[in-house]
Amino acid sequence: MRSLKIIVIMLCLSLAQTLAGQDCDTVLTLLFTGDIMGHDGQLASARNDSDGTYDYKSVFTHIAPFISAVDVATGNFEVTLGGPPYRGYPAFSSPDELAVACLNAGFDILGTANNHSADRGPKGIFRTARVLDSLGLRHTGTWVSPGERDIISPLMICRKSMRIALLAYTYGTNGIVVPPPATVAYIDTVRAAADIRRAEWLDADMNVIFIHWGIEYDTLPSAEQKLTAAALRRAGADIIIGSHPHVVQPVTARADTAVITDPVVWSMGNFVSNQRTRRRDGGMMIRLDITSGHDTTYVSDAGYVLTWVYTPVENGKEKFYILPCAEFEKKPEFFQSPSQYDAMMLYLADARRLLDTYGKGFREMTLDGGKWTGVER
Repeated sequence: MRSLKIIVIMLCLSLAQTLAGQDCDTVLTLLFTGDIMGHDGQLASARNDSDGTYDYKSVFTHIAPFISAVDVATGNFEVTLGGPPYRGYPAFSSPDELAVACLNAGFDILGTANNHSADRGPKGIFRTARVLDSLGLRHTGTWVSPGERDIISPLMICRKSMRIALLAYTYGTNGIVVPPPATVAYIDTVRAAADIRRAEWLDADMNVIFIHWGIEYDTLPSAEQKLTAAALRRAGADIIIGSHPHVVQPVTARADTAVITDPVVWSMGNFVSNQRTRRRDGGMMIRLDITSGHDTTYVSDAGYVLTWVYTPVENGKEKFYILPCAEFEKKPEFFQSPSQYDAMMLYLADARRLLDTYGKGFREMTLDGGKWTGVER
């Protein structure tokens, strides 16, 4: 076991320069996004009908600066890269170009533990891992074998001054049984407690639980979510980031001093999807500053960026663009029709009302001239 610890710590040190550059910063900025989906409408939009290739780059045009403006960005990758035939709901398999677009937009890590992890069976799990590895995109939540999970989980986000452990879990895989050796991290609070202890053994300063849970389309956390969060807290979880309901749920934290404690994001909603009904057509990104100093590591700032999926028709084809709402609420002229702008503003009003009423400890943020700032309403 000691040799395994040495291997993992050496891996952290080798990754530190990649993630942190040459500087030994005392602040690590993390970004998390909700569900990256691959519905049939998205497939049709990305497909070049003349040659059958796919291109998702434009999806991230307006949001990429936000993703690139942090140290480490993590998204919930709620599809498989199972190869053709490509399909959307209910058994997702997206082209590899979706992962390429995520990489080029600035994502560093993709979480693969969700209810669609096994949509293409164990072969889909294996192929998704191989493609992400070939792109240099780190991932966690599914593995090609239990042995691989034991070696590379928790995923360590490393700086010279700190180490953050990332652990991912899902409530299930839509009833699909995953035969070994393919491995999916299901929610098991006993196993999670052991994983958190292992993160401590690997000298993690903090841990993040990236969890797929809750009831679809409910805007408030369920009793089961609350019980699971409480169990994870007792086990030593520092930060809990949730997804799955496809709508935004509250964000809560204690922020009585400069130190933010017990941050829980119940659901980030959809980052990009073809769900167009009220509240399902947007989501939020979570931004956290992790500060290390004076022999302690803590969350020093917590914020969210509300996003909405804009679907104009261009050259006869529906397009998908992820928009930062606080920027585009000031640009009604950008939209093809007043009804599209009104739909975004309705999403924005719903999300702000929910977060203002039930949220605590997080502030709405935006990127202004390359600098993060609070949103003035």
